[in-house]
Amino acid sequence: MSEVQSEAAAKKRNPVRLALGGVVLVGVAAVLYVIASASFKPSGPADLTEFKKGTLEKLDVPATPRAAPDTVFTSLDGKPATLADFKGRVVVMNLWATWCAPCKAEMPTLAKLQAAYATQPVTVLPITVDRDGDLNLVNEEMAANPPLKTYRDPGYKISFALQPRAQGYPTTVIYDRQGRERARMGGPADWSGPEARGIVEKLLAEK
Repeated sequence: MSEVQSEAAAKKRNPVRLALGGVVLVGVAAVLYVIASASFKPSGPADLTEFKKGTLEKLDVPATPRAAPDTVFTSLDGKPATLADFKGRVVVMNLWATWCAPCKAEMPTLAKLQAAYATQPVTVLPITVDRDGDLNLVNEEMAANPPLKTYRDPGYKISFALQPRAQGYPTTVIYDRQGRERARMGGPADWSGPEARGIVEKLLAEK
């Protein structure tokens, strides 16, 4: 074959090669775009309904996270606090009273939950509705359940500020690290069990 014929044949083949090369490049770019989009796509709130079993069978998991109330409560020595003070941590808020037998029965399990996450951003937050005359009983309950430290809300303000309102005691509300209500339990539960820890683990894993 002469040089002229070879050049002519090469010119016919080159456009085909270029076209095929372009198709491959476009395909690679599309795959990379899909991977990048998946990598940067913000994930929504974790689904916690899988933990509605055992003693948490009646767990309320709202379809949309609820805002936390800005109600002020106090430490035992009178220092004010709000739920916003605990933002950045998974919070297990437990409304309780010394005259509530189910509250006292589940308190040791809350203590175990706190102890299990002592080195992580998790706060188990008991808030008692007991009045001043029962503070000695409150102190006894906390002394029996370290490392828990209780706060006070003798006026039931948080109970009424929750949406929907707390229906009784104990009521336990779980907040994510953004300060949003993600689950609620009306009544006692085993907070040291695998379901409770599963909820905490999922909320810790969220960005």
